[in-house]
Amino acid sequence: MSVEVIRPGLMTTVQDRGRRGYQQYGITSGGAMDLFALRAANLLVGNDEGDAALEATLAGPTLRFERAAVIAVCGGDLSPAVDGVPLPMWRPALVPAGAVLAFGRPRGGCRAYIAAAGGFAVPPVLGSRSADLRAGLGGGFGRALRAGDRLPLGMPSPLAGRIAAELRGRAGGGAFAAAAWRLPHSMLPGYAAEPVVRAVRGPHFGRFAPEAQEALFTVPMRVTPQSDRMGYRLEGPTLPLAETFEPISSAVSFGTVQVPPNGQPIVLMADRQPTGGYPVIAQVIRADLPLLAQLAPGKTLRFQEVSLQAAEELLWIRETEWTLFRQGMTMKYR
Repeated sequence: MSVEVIRPGLMTTVQDRGRRGYQQYGITSGGAMDLFALRAANLLVGNDEGDAALEATLAGPTLRFERAAVIAVCGGDLSPAVDGVPLPMWRPALVPAGAVLAFGRPRGGCRAYIAAAGGFAVPPVLGSRSADLRAGLGGGFGRALRAGDRLPLGMPSPLAGRIAAELRGRAGGGAFAAAAWRLPHSMLPGYAAEPVVRAVRGPHFGRFAPEAQEALFTVPMRVTPQSDRMGYRLEGPTLPLAETFEPISSAVSFGTVQVPPNGQPIVLMADRQPTGGYPVIAQVIRADLPLLAQLAPGKTLRFQEVSLQAAEELLWIRETEWTLFRQGMTMKYR
């Protein structure tokens, strides 16, 4: 079974949880920008959490399904519809053979994730199916999708088969049959047009002038048009160093906040480089990375300082919620 790309959208790529173990060779880990939405979409259709899905940015694709499939759309609301009928998000739906999934205008967030039972089975490269656009790796084509591309789907899991069987019982000849249940609202990240993004102090926080330290956690900053999957360039108050300081290059991660000589911070994102040489003023906590992923250029955010202990507790709560949700699905479809 395959999925045909009728229209690719603005930028649609195949993404999973990214490449692991190759950063020492200068290869970015990459993967989905909003890992929460990727995990949710995959779990809802009975896949493993890290299976390959599609990441659509701002303007979603138009896709035709060769055969009936269980799908889910999570993340940013780009107005998904199947054969012209609005598709509810954050829940599985069975679409018939020949169904066309399309997207309209963005209503919230900027990245939607489309999962299908079996996952998008493009060939893995260095252990991942994710597209790395700068390196021309993965994603089936080493690039964003184009009209006419065909994406194979893998074999659905037994759990996916049981979900499909339930949805067939709900089918009434419409464009799709959606489940009566969904991912709980209480689990969703605090997606917002102007989010508060929590961060811990970076290793060089004390090297910055007191006014820079205060401004970081009190003044809103705007995501500039020069932002992409590699990093978000922010526009706001200048964050000066207390004195000249040039750190040696060191490892960076998703959410690292660097400050180049112009004093305007850069938040490193999924396609970041393995190391960086600018002073690091903060690190966005893992639980809030999805909030960053859904920010389009022109949107604003505000950083809020939290302790390392608080960051760890928030991550523990999030992972406990995932465990309980997985267990609930297993009990429902055993």
